[in-house]
This record gives sequence, C-alpha cells and structure tokens, in this order.
Amino acid sequence: MTADDSTLPTPVIADEHIQLVDARNRPCGSAPRALMRRFHFWHRATYIVVRNSRGEICVQRRTLIKEVFPGGDDLAAGGVVGAGEAVHLAARRELAEELGIRGQPLRACGGFRYSEGGNHIYGSVYLVDYDGLLCLQPEEVDSVRWMPLREALALDTATPDTRCALGMLYAGGWLEEAA
Repeated sequence: MTADDSTLPTPVIADEHIQLVDARNRPCGSAPRALMRRFHFWHRATYIVVRNSRGEICVQRRTLIKEVFPGGDDLAAGGVVGAGEAVHLAARRELAEELGIRGQPLRACGGFRYSEGGNHIYGSVYLVDYDGLLCLQPEEVDSVRWMPLREALALDTATPDTRCALGMLYAGGWLEEAA
C-alpha cells in the first residue's frame, strides 16, 4: 500500500509541535506536525529496537491511519521529538506510548541521517531488551510479532527509516543473529 492509495482511511496527524532542526541537526525552531510534514522540514526522531531474550526483534504493524507508511512494518518503536524535548526522553515516551514498555534501560547506539520520500530526519537509535507483556497503542500499532533479525531486515513491508535504524545496529555490532 502507498500513502496515496484511495482505499486507505484518512490519516490522522497529531496536533503537536515538533522540534525542527537545520540540515546539520542544529535546533532552529518548532512547527505543528502537519506543517512539518507538508513542507518536509528537517526534524529529529527516535528509533528504539526492542529485542527479546531469544534475539528476536519486535516488529510492529502500523495502523492504516498513520500519516506516513500506513500499514507498513516498523522494525523499531519511536517517533518524532517534540519541541524542546530531550531526545532520550522522547525515546522513553514513545516506547511507553506505543508498546507500554516502561522502566527498562535504553542503550544509546548512535544516530543516522535519513532523507528520502520527503522525510528529512536525524534519527537517534536505542536498543532495549524486553521479554514482558506489551500494551499496544491502538491509534498507532495494529499488531506485533517477534522475528529473527535477518527476517525482519528482509521484510518488503518494512518502513525504510526503521530498516536504516535496524541495519545500523546490525552493522555496528550491536545485534547478532540468534544461533
């Protein structure tokens, strides 16, 4: 499915202010989310890869009302950083909102620059190990499944930015394939 598919429900764009950055990732103001999307402003986002004790990755199916990549598979939890919000706090907030994971140590693993399809993002990547129950945010997460690393990276339906985040962790030695 594509975002311009007329069979999809109308996307829901949250009414929130997003931290804007310039092309070098320096803060330069804020804007409502809808304007950030419309004008393709540079912004920051968090990507939290959730791994269980078997080495599997939590893959989230996005709801059809998401404004970007509706119905796609996210290989990481996360989202945009709010105006004036610290990136690590945004990562904790997004992880709690989307999957109900709270109080787990997050490992900061670096970042990447993503500029494709009108998205201009400075991504901060985190890793969390988790085997507990998940509480899905119904507005954003349709379902989840646990997958081996290579299978997750090979998904045709994976969102390209989360594929970059997961690929960065793998290439950087943060993740290994389960035996």
